[in-house]
Amino acid sequence: QVQLVESGGGLVQAGGSLRLSCATSGNTFSWYHMGWFRQAPGKERELVARIRWNGYNTYYSDSVKGRFTISRDNTKNTVYLQMNSLKPEDAAVYYCALARGAYFRWSDYDDWGQGTQVTVSS
Repeated sequence: QVQLVESGGGLVQAGGSLRLSCATSGNTFSWYHMGWFRQAPGKERELVARIRWNGYNTYYSDSVKGRFTISRDNTKNTVYLQMNSLKPEDAAVYYCALARGAYFRWSDYDDWGQGTQVTVSS
C-alpha cells in the first residue's frame, strides 16, 4: 500500500488561490494514475480532477474547469492541485488518491490520503 500525504490546505478569501500537494511513498509513483477528490459536509465525495500516469491526460469536473489545474512531478513522487479563483462552494476536505487500473470513478482508486481542509471565506 502506498502512503499519500496531502498538504497546502487552509483558509483563503473568495477569489484567492491555494496549491495542494500530495506526496507519496515508495518509488513506483510514475506507474499510477492520480486523482483529487473533495467532500463537503453532507455531500458525496466528488472527483475534482484526475491525471494519467504519464501526465498527458487530465480531466476536470465542470465545477472547477478553467480554475483548477492538476499536475504531477514523477521525479518527486508528488501530485499537485493548483486552485485559482476559489469560491465558497469549493470549501471541502480535499483528498488525493491513487489508481492502479481504471481511474474514472472514486471506486477505482486504491489508496487514499487523509485529506486536507480547504475553507473559503466570502
